[in-house]
Amino acid sequence: MDGRQQIQPHTRGHTTSASMDEISIKQSPSPTTFMPNQWRWWFMVALNIFFLLAGQTAATLLGRFYYDQGGNSKWMATVVQTAAFPILFIPLFLIPSSPTTTNAATAAFHPPVAKLAVIYTVLGLIIAGDNLMYSYGLLYLPVSTYSLICATQLAFNAVFSYLLNSQKFTSLILNSVVLLTFSAALLGIGSGSEDSTNIPKEKYPLGFVLTLGASATYSLILSLMQCTFQKVQKKETFSVVLEMQIWTALVATCASSVGLFVSGEWKSLKGEMHGFAKGRVSYVMTLVWTALSWQLASVGVVGLIFVVSSLFSNVISTLALPVVPIFAVIFFHDSMDGVKIMAILIALWGSISYIYQNYLDEMKAKKAVAASET
Repeated sequence: MDGRQQIQPHTRGHTTSASMDEISIKQSPSPTTFMPNQWRWWFMVALNIFFLLAGQTAATLLGRFYYDQGGNSKWMATVVQTAAFPILFIPLFLIPSSPTTTNAATAAFHPPVAKLAVIYTVLGLIIAGDNLMYSYGLLYLPVSTYSLICATQLAFNAVFSYLLNSQKFTSLILNSVVLLTFSAALLGIGSGSEDSTNIPKEKYPLGFVLTLGASATYSLILSLMQCTFQKVQKKETFSVVLEMQIWTALVATCASSVGLFVSGEWKSLKGEMHGFAKGRVSYVMTLVWTALSWQLASVGVVGLIFVVSSLFSNVISTLALPVVPIFAVIFFHDSMDGVKIMAILIALWGSISYIYQNYLDEMKAKKAVAASET
C-alpha cells in the first residue's frame, strides 16, 4: 500500500448520511481530539495494527495452505478474498456518531447514486480480476516469493499516483521505485533456486508475471479510488471509505462466484473437499478462516485510517509484507537463499524510502495547517 491518503488491498466504501462519519481523515487526529483518554487511543491503534498484521499474514499463509493440502480451485481462492465483507457492517454501525463536521458544505454533498453504482461496479469487477491474478500467483509461487513481489505495488502506486493523482515524483520516491524494481528483478533471475515439491518450476514465470500484474492492478485500483474520493465523493471519511469497501467487495464476490460456476470449477469442489489432505472439516475451516482473515485485515486498515491517518495505515500494511516470508520459512519450509535475502533487504530499503517521503509530506502539511491557524 502506498503512504498517501489511500486504502489497503481490500478496502472499499460508499456514501452515507452526514453524522458519525464526517470526521475528516485527511490529517491525523491527535489522541486528545479523538478520545479523551490517551491510553484508549493507543489501545485502539495497537488493536487495529494487530488486526491488520494478523489478518494479512494469516490470509496469505492460509491461501498457500489451501493449495498445498490439495485445493486447486483458483476461483474459490478468489471468492474467499472478499466473501466475508458482511462483517464490515459491524464497525460501520458500532462507531459512535459525531455531531460536528470539519466542512458542512462538503458533508452535505451527496453524489448521484447512479454514478456511484457505476463506479462501484467497475471497481468491483477490476478487484475480482485482480484477486484472480493473486490467486494464480499464490498457486504458482512459494509464499515468501509471492509476498516480496507484492511489495512492488509501492513502485506501481508511485507511478499511478503521479499520472492520476498529481503526486510529486521526488528523489526518494524515484529511489523507492528503482529499488523495488531491482528486488523483483532479483527474484525473477533467482527463479531457478526455488525448491518446492508442490509447485512446478515451469509455472514460476507465469506466477511471477501474474503476481506482478496483480500488484500493478491493485495500485491502479487505489489511485482510482482516490480519484473517486476527490472528484466524486468530495470527501474521505470513515463511512465513505468503509462503504466503498463493502459495495465493491459485494460486486467482486458476485463476479468471482459467477466465474466459479462458468468455469465449471464448482463441480470439482466436492471431490476437492474429500481429497483435502487434512480432512473435510479442515478444508471448510481453511476457506472460512481465509475469508475472515482478509476482512479482519480490512477492519484494521479502515480502523487505522479513522484513528490515526491513511498514511499510517498504509505504512503498517507495507511493513506487514516482510513478515510473511519469515512465517513461510517456518511453516512451509520455503527456501531462504542469499538472493531472496538480498531481495528482502532491497525491498525494505525501497519501502522505507517511500514511507519517509510520505512522512515528510505529512509533516509539511501539518506545518501549513498550523501556520494558517495562527
